[in-house]
Amino acid sequence: MKKWIVFLVLFVIVIIGILIKVYFSSVEPVKAAEKKAVALANKKIQISEVQDFHIYNGLETVNVIEGKNNKGEKIIVWIPDKSKKIYVQKAKNGISEDEAVQKLLQEKNPKKIISVRLGMEKNIPLWEIYYRSENNLINYYYVHFETGEWLKKIENL
Repeated sequence: MKKWIVFLVLFVIVIIGILIKVYFSSVEPVKAAEKKAVALANKKIQISEVQDFHIYNGLETVNVIEGKNNKGEKIIVWIPDKSKKIYVQKAKNGISEDEAVQKLLQEKNPKKIISVRLGMEKNIPLWEIYYRSENNLINYYYVHFETGEWLKKIENL
């Protein structure tokens, strides 16, 4: 009986170790992309604090950094993968996430909003809102970051 308990404990430890290794291996490319993007952004503007980083995959891949500059102002940095041109905007110069969602709610009645995130397409900074409609279909709604105007919709996927 003791052998079985020791075997089960070792088996659980090995499985937990494998799961931890898989997790860190999957997170590593994103962390590397974040480090590279922050280094590129710091060449144009000093980022004192990174609050969020994500990779937007639209027409092209764009690294998006949300953070603060040396003056403590909230900034957003977009870095398209192909051009590596850096676009910087103060958050106060565009609409907020809540305002983008309100724009969607004025036109649509989503069953559930899955995610709201910043992105860029054709050098236009935007909010991408991913939601499910009443019939449980996937929808995307794009709002211009600076003006709050609707850019495009992808519906009923």
